[in-house]
Order: sequence, then C-alpha cells, then structure tokens
Amino acid sequence: MALITISILVLIFFIIVISIKQVNQYEKGVKFTLGKYSGLMDPGWRIILPIFQGWVRVDLRIKTLDVPSQECVSKDNISIKVNAVLYYKVSMAEKAILEVEHYNYAVSQLSQTTMRNLIGEFELDDILQKREAISKKIKEIVDKDTDPWGIKVTKIEIKDIEFPENMKRIIARQAEAMRERRATIIKAEGEVIASSNLAKAAGILSKSQGALHLRTLQTLNDLSADKSNTVIFAVPLEVLRAIEKVGGKVVKK
Repeated sequence: MALITISILVLIFFIIVISIKQVNQYEKGVKFTLGKYSGLMDPGWRIILPIFQGWVRVDLRIKTLDVPSQECVSKDNISIKVNAVLYYKVSMAEKAILEVEHYNYAVSQLSQTTMRNLIGEFELDDILQKREAISKKIKEIVDKDTDPWGIKVTKIEIKDIEFPENMKRIIARQAEAMRERRATIIKAEGEVIASSNLAKAAGILSKSQGALHLRTLQTLNDLSADKSNTVIFAVPLEVLRAIEKVGGKVVKK
C-alpha cells in the first residue's frame, strides 16, 4: 500500500514538474485547450496541463529581417538590383499565431514583392535621390498589410542598389559632366566679378592724375624682386609726346 502511495505521489510530482512552463520577460505564450485558443500567458511560471493543453512561445522583441536583392525594373526601363533591411515586432501574439502561418516567412515575402512593385513606379534618378521617401512608402504599405497578423513594422531601409556595368559607366560619365558644368559656371561667375572689379579700378584710376603711372611703377617694383624676370616696359604715348616737345624746344634754341 505504501508503495502504491509513493508511486502516486511521484507521478503527481512528475506531472506538476512537466506542467510548469517558463515565459520570459520578452515573450508571450499563446495557450490552447483541447485545440482551441484559450488565452495569453504572461511572463513567469505558468501551468500547462499535459495532453489537454498546449502553448506556443512568441518573441516580442524587434527582429531584423534582411530582404534579399530583388531584380527590379525602374519606370524608365532600367534593370537594377535592390536589397533592404526590415525591422518589425509582434504586437499581438495571438494574431501572429492564429492569423498567419510562419509570420517571419510571410513578412519576408511581402516585403520583397512590395519593394519590387514600388521601385517600378520611380525613375532611376528618383530612386537614387529619394531612398528615404521610397523606404518610408514601402514601410507604410508593409505595415498596413501585416496589421491583421499582429505585426508592427517599425522601419525599412534600402541598403544597396546595384547597376549593370554599362549603366555604371553611363552614370560615371554623367557625374563627370555635371562636375565640369559646375566648374565652368563657377569660373564664368568669377570672370564676371573680376571684370567688374577691374572696371571699377580703371574708373578710379582715370579720375586721379598720375595714379595710373604710380600703379605702373608699383608693378615694376614688384617685378624687380625676382632678378630672373625680364621686363619689357611700354612707355605711355603721352610721355613720348612730352619728351618730343621738350626736344623740339631745345633744338629751336
């Protein structure tokens, strides 16, 4: 009799031990009784009756999902490869288990198809310049579609855009042409400013007698600092005429 009692107590203890389930702080437990959903299990130790009840552990932390490179065709018919990274979390554990099978895989496939479809609505220049806006639009669409599954998409970022080799060369030439154009414009603007300043300086010098000659002498003084320079000095015509007049008077005397 004692042996039977001990056996029963051991069996009860074993059942209790295997019935205790631990739910961690970052998790929720979805409990089923006789195959039907019967509630959520909060963090801590919980009792699950063997045979009659079962449960599924759901991680509530933010997950990182790498969206593989997708072959996309832009609006201007250029083939490119785009990959992204997606961040999401389970907001309602019961929906993530009851409404969709393998929600990780479902979110991955949905994000891939959404990215391909949305990239096709933009031209290549817009794809390169508006990555943030495109990522935000993809996030809004995926988040809306996954809401019935109890999934909250927090962020999507386009990581890389790959081009065919011929397109890389075209883009490089285009970028070089843009830089040359900017350099030409800046040089032309500098020439305009320089010519304006020279015109102002000429106007000021012309209003003062002897100012132009003083400027010429100052320039010659600067050139004389380097003995290797050879200077050809053009004498102003007025000086030559003045010398000619003086010479003529001397001859007459």
